[in-house]
Amino acid sequence: MTEKKTPSAKKRKQTYEAGLFAEFWAKIILRLKGYSLLEERYKTQAGEIDLIAKRGAHISFVEVKYRKTLEEAAFSLSDHQKKRINKAALIWLSKQSDLRYDSLSFDVILCAPWTFPAHMKNAFEEL
Repeated sequence: MTEKKTPSAKKRKQTYEAGLFAEFWAKIILRLKGYSLLEERYKTQAGEIDLIAKRGAHISFVEVKYRKTLEEAAFSLSDHQKKRINKAALIWLSKQSDLRYDSLSFDVILCAPWTFPAHMKNAFEEL
């Protein structure tokens, strides 16, 4: 039998820091596009939403993905993650009685080393 190797503490820290860096760039991209940030790393029992942003009367629930290439990042979002993000978004919306909006979307910002991040609007539909 082969043993499954668990990532070292150093590797986990590097991955965590890369994720923070990607979220930092994602926030800059959103702000440059005229979005205001409503939440960062919103956590629920159902799951976490990396960023929640608003532009005009539109709300975007944004997942940030960082991988070696933008293509790898694009394919790293699983159906299970989409469901968790959707459930977390419903929880967040249920707590926003004063918030007015006309439309919602689930966006993804793809990040990779030495590459400008890519913002994919409406990357997936509600599941």
